[in-house]
Amino acid sequence: MKRSTATGGPALSEIIDMNLFPELKNLKVLLVDDDEWIRHSLGLYFEGEGCHILTLETAEEGMEAVKKQEFDIIITDYRLPGMDGLEFLRLIRGISPKAKRVLVTAYGNEDVITRAREIGIRNFIRKPFSSSALEASLKRMVHPREDFLGHAKEEGIHG
Repeated sequence: MKRSTATGGPALSEIIDMNLFPELKNLKVLLVDDDEWIRHSLGLYFEGEGCHILTLETAEEGMEAVKKQEFDIIITDYRLPGMDGLEFLRLIRGISPKAKRVLVTAYGNEDVITRAREIGIRNFIRKPFSSSALEASLKRMVHPREDFLGHAKEEGIHG
């Protein structure tokens, strides 16, 4: 998917794409979301970029996966059947302390954000989200000191 600016040059999001996926190829990503369409779409998206991602439906399945292998990035939805995503991220903190954690939510109210920050979550993606919002969040995790001209804030990411 090509994007360009009015001047004919690459858009900021395409510059992010060029550097992000080669770096992600070396990382293990876990996605926990009860929405089959999101799991399938993001699985295809990452595979299309040559990246590996394990997609699971529940936090309980995510717990089992984290116990069996190390992940570099763990992305989870807030609303899940059974254990919610926030509790899942709190519990895995002790099992996988080096993993970067991202909370995806359509319920980004102050209570959820405050509780997430209390357990060390700094990366949030609001639903519905675009591929560029996801890429910007991942890029901020891979290169936390780079700003990208406020692109992440424009995409509705808070952190």
